Amino acid sequence: MSGRIVLFGATGYTGGRTAEALVGRGVRPVLAGRDAARLAALGERLGCPTATAEVTDVASVSALVGPDDVLVTTVGPFARLGGAALAAAVSAGATYLDSTGEPPFVREVFTLQGPAAERSGARLLTAFGHDYVPGVLAGALALREAGERAARVDVGYFLSGHDRWFSRGTVTSLIGIAGTPGYTLRHGALRTENAGARLRTYEVEGRPRPGVSIGGVEQFALPRLHPGLGTVDVHLGWFGALSGIVHAASRLPAPPTPLLAGLARLAGRLPRDPSGEALARCRSHVVAEVFDAYGTLLARTRLTAPDPYALTADLLAWGAARALAQGVTGVGALDPVGAFGLDALQEGAASAGLTA
Repeated sequence: MSGRIVLFGATGYTGGRTAEALVGRGVRPVLAGRDAARLAALGERLGCPTATAEVTDVASVSALVGPDDVLVTTVGPFARLGGAALAAAVSAGATYLDSTGEPPFVREVFTLQGPAAERSGARLLTAFGHDYVPGVLAGALALREAGERAARVDVGYFLSGHDRWFSRGTVTSLIGIAGTPGYTLRHGALRTENAGARLRTYEVEGRPRPGVSIGGVEQFALPRLHPGLGTVDVHLGWFGALSGIVHAASRLPAPPTPLLAGLARLAGRLPRDPSGEALARCRSHVVAEVFDAYGTLLARTRLTAPDPYALTADLLAWGAARALAQGVTGVGALDPVGAFGLDALQEGAASAGLTA
């Protein structure tokens, strides 16, 4: 363990929970950010060193990160604020994890930054939280059960509990990706399509739940595990009865920039932290189903977890601590199974509360 973990975003909601989760696993990360006073108070409370740096400045991040280090960032929206930290990790040849759930950023990591990371020796693990580790794990487990006949995987994300479980940062990120192109895997090739272009129903807790299509890590990760896969679809079931409206809206032109700016200003008035009582009642449900070329269901895996923020924090903490202590397999844009192995990932996910 010659390197260290550098965490950006610890003074925010998800980052603060990630810092606490790391300390809970016996790791003292360097808490980095631009607000020295808030960092100092947090560092004193958690017993962690701090460093003043600007996450949107490549040189500032690069000054903190070397090839043996693990850079973790929870600062979003990633499409606007995440590029510098990613570029610094690639340049340094470091290990990188983030908490994004934004499909355009995920696609950038795999298609644009991945080749550069292969050349520098960097190891990139984007979206290493509730989005999209559970779907990759569920899909991998279902593929292992399905065997060679597998041709298609569908993954659905759902939440139980109807209170305000989301943070201001989550809402801001959702607004930021509204109207941006999504993607899916069709006939073995990544294809661009609008988010919400397709609607699918899954059985969750004994009743049908609709979900709309989105891009995720699964479209990149699962074909690596089973090269015969022709189709990988990911669906988001957070919208409940409104899923049909979201699906219909996918056919409309992208929202105008002034409208999105206005929504972002409204989101800025939300409380930063979600309701603790609501999160205590919230559960995450992930379903992966594998089909053969004729549409026959071969395998189904269901995973459940506590609230998405607790899961994200614990997954980031597990992944960063393991990467620091034992390293990861491969270089470039990696997926969770390829980086850690399926059995190790399942064990680590279980320690974060994600279980079959």
